[in-house]
Amino acid sequence: MYTRGDPIALTRDCEAVLIPSGSRVVIPENTEVVIAQALGGSYTVYVSGNMARIGGHDADALGIEPEQEPELDADASEEELEKFCWERMATCYDPEIPINIVDLGLVYQCDLTPIGNSRYHVNVQMTLTAPGCGMGDVLAADVQQKLERITQIEKANVELVFDPPWHRDMMSDEAKLQTGML
Repeated sequence: MYTRGDPIALTRDCEAVLIPSGSRVVIPENTEVVIAQALGGSYTVYVSGNMARIGGHDADALGIEPEQEPELDADASEEELEKFCWERMATCYDPEIPINIVDLGLVYQCDLTPIGNSRYHVNVQMTLTAPGCGMGDVLAADVQQKLERITQIEKANVELVFDPPWHRDMMSDEAKLQTGML
């Protein structure tokens, strides 16, 4: 187990994404990192003067046991499935801000389309706090992967949109309180 602020030597080479550029890198084994944020199964770390995001599937490189994802009953209603989709998206975090993307107001739409045999396609429209953010594709991929791990979801399409533009009024009151904007 890690203690916040203590350096951790990676146990193997580990893929990461530099923040905020979104550039993919490999951090070599034995490189020391410091975890800045561990939310939603991913890790924001400081490494060599940079911030980087390490995905949950690479938690073992940090010496951390990966988080188990909750399951939804196979006979759940469409309403329960939609609620569960929103809950899963709320486990996706901006790597620089310890607030999930749902509370940040980044998810505009989540629509389920039944395709038979209790299976669905889900279409999500989301935005970013700033259109030029290099982490957009990373966040969209995180949403897609978490939704497609739900047994009833066959395909998740996540579209980044910038109309309407995001503004702080889209944040939940809880997120505004966390950021000192309320």
